[in-house]
Amino acid sequence: MLNVLGNPRPTCQGLSRREWLRVGGAGMFGVHAATARTAKALADPISGHSTGGRAKAVLFVFLYGGPSQLDTFDMKPDIPRGYRGPFQTIDAATPGLRICEHLPRLAARSNRYATIRTVTHPQNDHNGTHFIQTGHALPPANRGAANVAATNVDWPAFGSVISYLDTQASPTGQLPFPPYIYLPQRLGHYAGYDINGQYAGWLGKAYDPMATAIPKQHAQDNPFFRDCSDKELDFRLTGLDPLPGITLDRLNTRQQLLTQLESRRRNFDRSTATRTYTAQQQQALALITSTDIARAFDIRQEPDRLRDTYGRNLFGQSLIMARRLIESGARFVTVGWDMTVRGDDTTSWDSHRQLTRINRDHLLPGLDVGLSALLDDMGQTGLLDEVLVMTAGEMGRTPKFENRGSQDGRDHWSYCFPCLLAGAGIRGGMILGDSDQHAAYPANHAVTPGDLAATVYHSLGISPDLRIPDAQDRPAPLVENGHPLIGLFG
Repeated sequence: MLNVLGNPRPTCQGLSRREWLRVGGAGMFGVHAATARTAKALADPISGHSTGGRAKAVLFVFLYGGPSQLDTFDMKPDIPRGYRGPFQTIDAATPGLRICEHLPRLAARSNRYATIRTVTHPQNDHNGTHFIQTGHALPPANRGAANVAATNVDWPAFGSVISYLDTQASPTGQLPFPPYIYLPQRLGHYAGYDINGQYAGWLGKAYDPMATAIPKQHAQDNPFFRDCSDKELDFRLTGLDPLPGITLDRLNTRQQLLTQLESRRRNFDRSTATRTYTAQQQQALALITSTDIARAFDIRQEPDRLRDTYGRNLFGQSLIMARRLIESGARFVTVGWDMTVRGDDTTSWDSHRQLTRINRDHLLPGLDVGLSALLDDMGQTGLLDEVLVMTAGEMGRTPKFENRGSQDGRDHWSYCFPCLLAGAGIRGGMILGDSDQHAAYPANHAVTPGDLAATVYHSLGISPDLRIPDAQDRPAPLVENGHPLIGLFG
């Protein structure tokens, strides 16, 4: 037996993964990996396959559920009301672009972003989350009762691929800052789902995102819709704050204990699963000894006046946290505006019902305030020149607006929906693609998830033609059936 933090525990085989993390004092990285990827990329992601991209990082603003194209960025004011919906249009700063009356700030800032009107894919349900976060179609798998669960046969998310490539390029195999982060929760976790597309899939769980875990106050709470206190908005990672009596000497003692555990373990199981603990422990120890990482996750370091401009709701504060993490070294950060109550489509972008009320009173104003503040903030500091900001849902909504009884909404529609791109050389004010009369299908310039994936990688200087080893160590392409949208870059 060994004494682990003062408690007797069995060695090696009997020591749980949670207890391994407790040794390090921080559980954010999580010992998820059953396999540590040791194969090198088949080509050098830094020197041999650079596209000359300007982005040092990507911030993905994920409007989970599917915002309506006809009620946001592809308004059709001259079609019958049964299609165009309840809202009026306003002129944007970009000539020829008319967007929703409830997005006045974003309308005034349309010269900061490019508007793609014609994203399209065939996955006409919420499993479009896989398409939009990986660029690949969803593989067949058992996805649980709700048919949305992530599996280990899924394609890796953009952030996981970037994490893998950066790790492979590091001389030590370690990175100074978590490369891939999800805010404010992993997608679906508020409502009790574990949704596909956000993880590393077959690449290995070591490249899953680190995620914060801002809780709800009660079962029906929706912190995206209301002002939140600083106590609620505590993004700091568990275990990073110094605790009474935890000195560097004590941390060094923990490191010595890790060394002891390593020695014991080498005499026992040499399986792949066991060998992965070393890297995970080093990551955990790096977290608890890094004041820079702890400070990066402390939103209280931001000026109150600036935080107010983003909105004190969970969406706005997650955006400002994403900006902080990118400034500190994160390479891919996703801010998910999520559903918070299981099966409730009246409080999210999945607006089958009460679309008028929920978009008018909450969703559109929240997006307008938060995203416009992010573009202003990053533009003023110059960070927008170095970061690609992508804003999209996994699909759009049906062209037909149903307004019968309590329905007042639109159903799923993945065949034509918008995406905004800003920063990292994207030419603001551009419009790519026209939809047909009812915003149902692309009339020209159809853009696939593969095209978006290629554009993300291109912006980072990673060739979309690069291949990485899959679960069977076969070369797998980063992008299939996609090409970067070169014309959007200046």
